Amino acid sequence: MEQLTLQPVSRVEGSIKLPGSKSISNRTLLLAALGTGMTEIHDLLVSDDTSRMLEALQTLGVKLEKLSETNWRVYGCGGNFPNKSADIFLGNAGTAFRPLTAALALSTGHYHLHGVPRMHERPIGDLVDALRQIDCQITYKGNTGFPPLQISPCTTDVSKPIQIRGDVSSQFLTALLMALPLTGKQAVIEVVGELISKPYIEITLNLMAKFGVRVERQGWQRFTIPANSQYQNPGEITVEGDASSASYFLAAGAIAGKLTVQGVSQDSIQGDIRFAEALALMGASIEYGNNTSTASKPAQLNAIDLDCNHIPDAAMTLAILALFADGTTTLRNIASWRVKETDRLTAMATELRKVGALVEEGADYIQITPPAKLTPNAVIDTYDDHRMAMCFSLVCLGGVPITINDPKCVAKTFPDYFNVFDSICKR
Repeated sequence: MEQLTLQPVSRVEGSIKLPGSKSISNRTLLLAALGTGMTEIHDLLVSDDTSRMLEALQTLGVKLEKLSETNWRVYGCGGNFPNKSADIFLGNAGTAFRPLTAALALSTGHYHLHGVPRMHERPIGDLVDALRQIDCQITYKGNTGFPPLQISPCTTDVSKPIQIRGDVSSQFLTALLMALPLTGKQAVIEVVGELISKPYIEITLNLMAKFGVRVERQGWQRFTIPANSQYQNPGEITVEGDASSASYFLAAGAIAGKLTVQGVSQDSIQGDIRFAEALALMGASIEYGNNTSTASKPAQLNAIDLDCNHIPDAAMTLAILALFADGTTTLRNIASWRVKETDRLTAMATELRKVGALVEEGADYIQITPPAKLTPNAVIDTYDDHRMAMCFSLVCLGGVPITINDPKCVAKTFPDYFNVFDSICKR
């Protein structure tokens, strides 16, 4: 297995430009494909996940033009994919698999959707159940409730409200919201239970509005797509920098110096920008500029007890910050970690113990007490999870070397992460 050893770092300083947001990139690609007209997308994320979406759209017959590594033209097909039969491989890209499942279920074609083994362990049953309520024809080709899937043509009936669970993954609701305008009819979605990761739904609604479809929302329990909704491509759109990726660099500034990230500020449409609020609660100094955010090291980082439902991905970075805080940190309402690229709750608890932390893992929380001194030369397993690798890179800021197994897993969202991280480290 490939390994990367990071030597101790005494301080960080400088400014970095963020790659595009994965969540915004894949949503924008699909909406542009479903719309009418052309969209030129600027600052698209270059990663495994966006590559899977681009490949899928090409397989479906959508016309794409690559202008540069980060700029693409997408010619929409108005929801009517030219290729009515396709085998589509989506790797471990949940932001591609879930929305495409819903869009293709309403697209009168025969499609086989599959991915890597871990993707076939990530639940999709709640989305399939919701789509079956409107008579979509979806068959499990392996274990019930999980990919791979076979999708067949159907005649949908959206005359009754569609019910979907909100407590497993917000991507299921995102998928429904993005696909239902294809029916051309009024459709109502009712969320059963608490909706987790609400900021990701806000991203979805914001982008749908940019493509001409405005969803009516009653709290977080009922969503109405108006009749005769149709996506209209805006001609041009720029992808924000990835607020989840910003968390590693803002955390680095809070731990070991001062760091500015370019590409996101407090007006971002991404919920993970609120990671900076959590940093401020821990005592870090936060400043915002024109499309920039800066974090500086305080005299002491303080432990926090925080409900992290609003920042599920960036909350992983808080678990690493807990190693540098005074006291015991508790991160709550993070059950969604268990159905991500890996079971992140167990993975995080296991690897934090390797560096000396005292960790309590619950069904939906993690409690971390830092050691008096970090254990040097820990070897961190990353579970083919990009965020595990990026999070644990920060441990070297505690003055100890650390080895990251399978560092190239960061290609999922940030292929150049370790080079960028090295550029701000002073040894």
